[in-house]
Amino acid sequence: MDRLNEMQAFVNVVDQGGFTDAARKLGVSKSAISKHVAALEDRLGARLLNRTTRRVSPTEIGLAFYDRAIRVLSEAEDAEAMVTAMQEAPRGELRVSAPVSLGLSRIAPAVPDFLLEYPDISLHMVLDDRFVELVAEGFDMAIRVGDLPDSSLRARRLGDVRTHLAASPDYIARRGMPTSLQDLASHELLHYSNLSSGNFWRLLGPNGNERQIRATGRLTVNNGDALLQAAKGGLGIGMFPDFILGDALETGALVAVLPEACPPPLGIHAVYPPGRFPQPKLRAFIDHLAEAFRGDGAVASLESARRA
Repeated sequence: MDRLNEMQAFVNVVDQGGFTDAARKLGVSKSAISKHVAALEDRLGARLLNRTTRRVSPTEIGLAFYDRAIRVLSEAEDAEAMVTAMQEAPRGELRVSAPVSLGLSRIAPAVPDFLLEYPDISLHMVLDDRFVELVAEGFDMAIRVGDLPDSSLRARRLGDVRTHLAASPDYIARRGMPTSLQDLASHELLHYSNLSSGNFWRLLGPNGNERQIRATGRLTVNNGDALLQAAKGGLGIGMFPDFILGDALETGALVAVLPEACPPPLGIHAVYPPGRFPQPKLRAFIDHLAEAFRGDGAVASLESARRA
C-alpha cells in the first residue's frame, strides 16, 4: 500500500478540481488516480470527495485531511531534497554581504582557507554597513550583528561580540568622566547610524535593567571605523564592538567609559533566505565561518529555525 501515492493523487484531485486534470498533471491514467483515491477512502473509512458530473470537491473531512496531506508530502520532498543536497559537492558562485569592519577583521581572514578547500566555489563578497535585501539584491547570505528583526529569513548564530563605551583621554580631560547614565546627557555621543535601535543606545542601568539613551552629538556616521577615528580625535564618546575597538583600550588611545553599563554580548548571525534546505555552497561557507569564530574564542554557534 503506497500511502504517499494515495495522498498525492488525492491532493492533486483537489487542486485540479477533477480526476482527469489530476491525471494529466501527474502524467498517469485517470483510472490510476481513481484507484488511489478509492483505496485511500476505503482505508480511512471516510468519504473525502464530493463527486458531481461537472466537478469534484473535498468534503469537510476531506478538506481537513487535505491540509495535513500537503504538509506530509512537503516534508517527504524536503527529506529527499536534503539527502540529495548533502551528497552534492559544493559549487557555484556565492554572494555574501557583511558589515565593513566585521568583514575586514573577522570574515576576510577566513576566506582564503575556505576557497582553497572548495575549488569549485567562487565568492563574491560585498562589504557594506547597510542592511541589504537578500532576495531582491541577489545575495545568498548576509552577516548581521545584534538583534535580528522579525522576518522570513533563517539565521545561524556564529558567535558573540561585546560592546564598549569609550572616549579619548583628551576628551575625558576636557569634559570629565561620566559616572552615571544620566551624565551622558551632557556629553557628545558619537552615533553609528546603522544601529538596529536607531539613534538610541541600549545600556544597563544600576539595577541591571535595560535603558535606552538617546545618542545626541554633532557626528553621525554609517561606518564604525570612521566613528573610532572620531573618538580617538577627541570628538566624543562612542559605543564600539570588539572587532572595531581593537586594541585601542590596551594602547591607551581610548579609555573605557561606564563599563558596568555595557549591555550583554551581541549575537553575530549568518542570515539567509528560507528554503527547504540550504544549498551545499551556502552550508559549507556557514560551517566554515562558525568554525573560524570558534577558533577566535567566540561562543559556539547554534542552528536555529527562528525567524530573522
